Amino acid sequence: MHAFVRWLYLMALIVWVGEIVFFSFVVAPGLFRTFPVAEAGRAVGAVFPTYYRIGYACGMLLLVTSVLVGGGAAAGGWWRVNSGVAAVMLAATLYAGVGIQPRAAALRPQLHAPETPPSVQEEFDRLHRRAVQLNGAVLLGGLLVSVITAATWRP
Repeated sequence: MHAFVRWLYLMALIVWVGEIVFFSFVVAPGLFRTFPVAEAGRAVGAVFPTYYRIGYACGMLLLVTSVLVGGGAAAGGWWRVNSGVAAVMLAATLYAGVGIQPRAAALRPQLHAPETPPSVQEEFDRLHRRAVQLNGAVLLGGLLVSVITAATWRP
């Protein structure tokens, strides 16, 4: 059982960090380089619900398995930090996916209409900036979790 929990922990961390890196540094920039802004934005918007669901699942799995693995770890203090970082990562992902993404998705169709007031673009830009900051924070958290894991994990 212990080996299976460790495997789940590693898979959650790997998939979550990998998803963020691939989407942020490959998919989104590639779409915006290749397609007009409106089309690229629609494509990215279509990906976001699945992107966040993967983050929720990986976040819950990482948090639960971090607590389970860390409960018996000799470096218990670091594993409490690890679990805390995983909890913050999950909270940031939930906020971005449940709080920010639906509002940004509702604004997206209005962005390129000629009669759209500037306030719509300003709100969208503010939401986008916050989502990017949260995504960056989750990525940094994932990297920190990987460092803690590598430094403290004992067979």
